[in-house]
Amino acid sequence: MFVNAKAVALLLATSVSLITAAFLSLVSGTPQLAVFLSGILSFGACFVLTFVTFEFLIFREVNSIYNKFSKIKKRDYATADFQINSPDVSHAVGFFTNPIRQVNEEITAYTTEKLHEIDKLKKLEQYRREFIADVSHELKTPLFAAQGFIHTLIDGAMEDETVRMTFLEKAAKNLDSLTRLVKDLLTLSQIESGAITMMPDIFNLHELGKDVIEQLENHAEKRSIQCKLVLKARKTDGDMPFNVWADEQRIKQVLINLVINGIKYGREGGTVWLELKANENAVKITVRDDGQGINPEHLGRIFERFYRVDKSRSKMQGGTGLGLAITKHILEKHNSKINVSSQVGLGTTFSFKLPKHLEAESQED
Repeated sequence: MFVNAKAVALLLATSVSLITAAFLSLVSGTPQLAVFLSGILSFGACFVLTFVTFEFLIFREVNSIYNKFSKIKKRDYATADFQINSPDVSHAVGFFTNPIRQVNEEITAYTTEKLHEIDKLKKLEQYRREFIADVSHELKTPLFAAQGFIHTLIDGAMEDETVRMTFLEKAAKNLDSLTRLVKDLLTLSQIESGAITMMPDIFNLHELGKDVIEQLENHAEKRSIQCKLVLKARKTDGDMPFNVWADEQRIKQVLINLVINGIKYGREGGTVWLELKANENAVKITVRDDGQGINPEHLGRIFERFYRVDKSRSKMQGGTGLGLAITKHILEKHNSKINVSSQVGLGTTFSFKLPKHLEAESQED
């Protein structure tokens, strides 16, 4: 049987009016017209009062709760209104607080929290599956290759000295690649867990930049790429405008990752720029190449582990696929954020900031 506020109000109003009329009819001397009018008035007053009370304080709130539960069961979160109402609207002032609406809001708040937790768990589960698949793939490639070379030698190719040395070198190369991958995974895990902490000190970014450029000259020459160090400072910046407060070894790792990235994906015969720009309280570091660039749909994911814009080309260029992820985590530990911009056909630019040592000293004081 369908029950709503109007039906309940009609039933109660009819009952009250009949009882009232019956009671008055028992009183001697009461005119029939008075009995009739009393019944009508009691019916109207009772109907309005009961209908308003049940409709706005009970049935509407209960129906709202049922609708939300129904949408939750159907997993129809998009159309369900899980926003908590404003206190000024949801509650009347003083003694006229609606307890059912309070229950409704508590359910809404609890549901909203749980839905957020569910969404987060789903994302983590998806990330876990992708990570396991990526790790398995990255480990399998060099491991199976080295295994194939070694088994070939065991099966008889050992006797040929030329084949033996060639296969041993290839096996060693694949095992070296596997070692780098495991090392990068361990580094990333330790940074995230806090096992590796940053050890900031004052050092000169100009000198570090020159060291990085010199260290990567051989990599750049293989693709006929020039690596240029560009310095931008004002006269008011003092004698040491590029002195910063950071972990020198970790920042060197960041610069190497970014410059190597520019060399790998820059235009062959092109240029990679490492620019240091001294500002009042910080030094802005920019690494730019003139390569093919990155499509906008990939920019938001390039700092994920093992994410490769062009998987076939990335494999050809080498690398573990963890360099940008490590870079992002190191800079976050320095309370800095790496920014990336790219134009297809024109190149890609990475930039971040580090505090000058004067700012760091004043923060410590």
